[in-house]
Amino acid sequence: MNSFIGTYECKVDAKGRLMVPVALKKQMNDLEAGFVLKRSVFQPCMELYPMEEWNKMMAKINKLNRFVKKNDDFIRRFTAGVKVVEIDANGRLLIPKDLVVFAKIDKDVVLSSAINIIEIWDKNLYESSIESSVDDFASLAEEVMGNLNFDEDGIS
Repeated sequence: MNSFIGTYECKVDAKGRLMVPVALKKQMNDLEAGFVLKRSVFQPCMELYPMEEWNKMMAKINKLNRFVKKNDDFIRRFTAGVKVVEIDANGRLLIPKDLVVFAKIDKDVVLSSAINIIEIWDKNLYESSIESSVDDFASLAEEVMGNLNFDEDGIS
């Protein structure tokens, strides 16, 4: 499993291309395999999946019974706007126009690690999202992480 670290600010040009920061590119195991770019489920941003991670996600989703309407609806919405993308020889990633519109990308963007994927945000929306959740983060951390049992290595 890829595990990305870091938050990076960069710019998108008029054609929707962004230069992937070298520090992030070094963390990407298999550039040749490509990536999948999709709309986020919960936020107004995009999610960049390394192909290996996308295939793992699709294996899980493929187990859903498509004859159950809510499963079929979920699959349709989850995969809406999905695009296969590559990082070109110059280290640029082309963001398709429909996804630029969805994420309200203007010029300044933030690439934010989210464990095994990268979130791509409009910088202003990212800052607003982080700032609006500051007060709630302590409660959220306690609710999500408070009941985990810790062993000598940290988290069990």
